[in-house]
Amino acid sequence: MRLPDRLPDLPVRAALGEIARTVAEHGAAVLVAPPGTGKTTLVPLALAESGKVVVAEPRRLAARAAAARMAALLGEPVGRTVGYAVRGDRKTSKDTRVEVVTSGLLVRRLQNDPELSGVDTVLLDECHERHLDADLLLALLLDARDGLRPDLRLLATSATVAEGRLAELLGGAPVVRVEARAYPVDHRYVPPLRGERIEGRVARAVRMALSEVDGDVLVFLPGAAEIRRVASALHGLGVDVLPLHGRLAAAEQDAALAPGPRRRVVLSTAVAESSLTVPGVRVVVDSGQSRVPRVDHRRGMSGLATVRVSAAVAEQRAGRAGREAPGRVYRCWPEHEHGTLPRYPEPEIRTADLTRLALELACWGTPDGGGLRWWDAPPAGPLTAGRSTLTALGALDGDSVTERGKAMARLGLHPRLARALLDGAAEVGPDNAAEVVAVLDDDGLAASTDLDASLRALRDGSPSTARWRREVRRLAAMVDGPRGRPADAALVTALAHPERLARRRSGDAPVYLMAGGTAVELPPGSGLGDPQWLAVAVADRPPGAAHGRVRLAARADEDLATAAAPALVSTADEVAWVDGDVVARRVRRLGAIVLREKPLAEPPGAAVRAAVLDGLRRGGLGLVGFSDAARSLRLRLALLRRVLGDPWPAVDDEALLARAESWIGAARGRADLRSLDMASALRALLPWPAAARLDELVPERVEVPSGSKVRLDYSGDTPALPVKVQEVFGWTASPTVVDGRVPVVLHLLSPAGRPVAFTADLASFWATGYPQVRGELRGRYPKHRWPEDPLTAPPTRHSIQRHRRQDR
Repeated sequence: MRLPDRLPDLPVRAALGEIARTVAEHGAAVLVAPPGTGKTTLVPLALAESGKVVVAEPRRLAARAAAARMAALLGEPVGRTVGYAVRGDRKTSKDTRVEVVTSGLLVRRLQNDPELSGVDTVLLDECHERHLDADLLLALLLDARDGLRPDLRLLATSATVAEGRLAELLGGAPVVRVEARAYPVDHRYVPPLRGERIEGRVARAVRMALSEVDGDVLVFLPGAAEIRRVASALHGLGVDVLPLHGRLAAAEQDAALAPGPRRRVVLSTAVAESSLTVPGVRVVVDSGQSRVPRVDHRRGMSGLATVRVSAAVAEQRAGRAGREAPGRVYRCWPEHEHGTLPRYPEPEIRTADLTRLALELACWGTPDGGGLRWWDAPPAGPLTAGRSTLTALGALDGDSVTERGKAMARLGLHPRLARALLDGAAEVGPDNAAEVVAVLDDDGLAASTDLDASLRALRDGSPSTARWRREVRRLAAMVDGPRGRPADAALVTALAHPERLARRRSGDAPVYLMAGGTAVELPPGSGLGDPQWLAVAVADRPPGAAHGRVRLAARADEDLATAAAPALVSTADEVAWVDGDVVARRVRRLGAIVLREKPLAEPPGAAVRAAVLDGLRRGGLGLVGFSDAARSLRLRLALLRRVLGDPWPAVDDEALLARAESWIGAARGRADLRSLDMASALRALLPWPAAARLDELVPERVEVPSGSKVRLDYSGDTPALPVKVQEVFGWTASPTVVDGRVPVVLHLLSPAGRPVAFTADLASFWATGYPQVRGELRGRYPKHRWPEDPLTAPPTRHSIQRHRRQDR
């Protein structure tokens, strides 16, 4: 084909010859060009002069729009020279030279035909967005090019990417740069008001924009729900408020992409960041948020999460205001927060559920992705989790994809939904299964939390009915099964997500425990009532919430649950530490849900012992009863360990718990632990022959000059000896322990037993401290002996004086 004589005056037009030559000479190239330069619409036409071109777009909306724009430039209808193919919709012919497809669809086509027969060039558009399907497609194309199609030409285009890494992946490909003719954009920041939600802030910014700047307004919001709320808030402003997102019908999408008779406010998701051009825009209002896939492996929940945009995305969004004339961007965050934005968006492959990726890799023959050239290799943990899910679904057998797995892959759905469609069709019929799967795949179709009520609304004719019915027809046509079966939304949902079968907690009506172990609760006004069982289709966990939140579910029962998830049903004898004691029972479970249980009369001793040890590890030594003798011995041993080290054993909590198996004896529960003889247990830890010197090194009592044997206190940093002053008259050498290595601090007491002095140096005390103590206490305790010379006075346990004169 030949390029038309008249092409739009876009920046990339002057570089078309260079781009085509570079791709032809090197077989691969990277084109770096900002949004609006024409790379998506003009470059494919130029490349098609030397063969068939397939353009891979990250989104269906962008694929349709790009094909329509190129066909218009050629003066032809879509489907002749330029066509497109997206899930459920295709317009091509034998004359098509440029075909625009979604990245996911091209992955499927490549799996069926690794040589891409009849294709000369693949253009990978908007690589910087780092969608999961796009990263996988790049890795598979490079592998196919290395082995089967060395003549296949590749051109990767990007707006903000670090092109060096992309060029390296393409084998040191050359980089062609095209600069945009951008107009200046004025930046304004709209910080939140107290208690203001993001939709209110965006609506306020739109009103400011309409009053301050001419031209259409393009608003970036994270999702369809926010678009609906902002549209409602802008009602009655005298402008056309148009939504733009991937769930809209084609006619509604086209309306947002065409100039209108009145001023327009286009409320868009991320689809308008780079792949699409919205004409007439002079103002951008940026919510600063985006919705991206996230998976919580620990709680078994995956879905879309709302995150802050990156600095690169914020710049792209702002640039949309300066495409056709000077413009303005209103950023709905404080200016000082702009510098804290991440530099680039997080690649989906690092954060998303990788079950579908794992299936595609298995179909390609590289189950672990090894040997492929990745921009970012799939993380090992999430990829292993995805492979485990596929094994449970029967899609994998070891490293090999099964026939069932191949059938699931051909459906082009997430493997869980593919399983629900295949098995659901056999149980309830293709039409009924397809009705449910269409909503599970696009939960924006659901009008409420109640899946059955949402399906009734769709059947009766809700605003989303036409889109839903088209998808139902497409899905039902791909599977076989008996017709005329009763519909069962809960069963089909459970086939997709058996780990989300949930039973109500006893005495906790709105809170349910899912089979995967996560607690979720029904939101107020869900319409589901208070059923005992739920088949949860969609759940998330709001930040700071105690439980997950059910967003879409159907009422179920135990019979359905066990029939839909037989692999999760088990019966086992369990001996475990539960709520502070050993519990032994025979339990029938559905995953984490206890269905039935009864006590075990004689549980195995080894299992009981293991449960006691587990309880100790979790509950600590507070579960053990230490007598006064045991506490004293532990303190003495701790001093020996601190001063002498080995071979004296450590007796801190961590050390004792580590050796618990050697001292718990026959303990079978909490009561036994409380009655353990820990003094004997501690002595059993002592090494021989060092144990023979225990009482010599750290004696329990010390004999003082009066003849009393006073107990030493080892609870402080240094040992202490509390003793009355009169009992140590004549004693000049302070006592020590541990072979003289540790001095003992004397706590000298009054006749009433109250401390009057602390000293580890008796000689110094008698010389300097005693006269002051004597002067203070003689008047308070006149019947007691307070000699002027304590070194020569006889020590006594009975300190009341009998001969008052001799002390004067």
